[in-house]
Amino acid sequence: MWWIYALLSAFFAALTAIFAKIGLENVNSNLATAIRTIVVVVLIWLIVFFRNEYKGIGELSHRNWIFLGISGLATGLSWIFYFKALQKGEVSKVAGVDKLSLALTIILAILFLGETLTWKTAVGAVLIIAGTLFLISK
Repeated sequence: MWWIYALLSAFFAALTAIFAKIGLENVNSNLATAIRTIVVVVLIWLIVFFRNEYKGIGELSHRNWIFLGISGLATGLSWIFYFKALQKGEVSKVAGVDKLSLALTIILAILFLGETLTWKTAVGAVLIIAGTLFLISK
């Protein structure tokens, strides 16, 4: 079932890139990121309240708060740089290079989470890295 959510995530990420590129026309990328962020914040809080999931907020540990906060900072920085790249580059290339995050995630998951590297995952990461280098080469 996880892969259905992952495919939906990929689909909506693709739509995000297309709609963002159109929306960035004659707009400062930081302003565009701020507007996008407000929409995301409102949407997710509506979902949390509608499903009564806000009740779990009291159960969060300090560790949860710290790492979710750090993750939020990383997300914000990712969006800022993504929108700046979209503003200056072709969406197909920017989105392609952005997917290098998958290979980087594999490496970091092995280093920091102790995940196992399978040959399939290794080949996939190498192909992503090679594809990224191919996309950015002139």
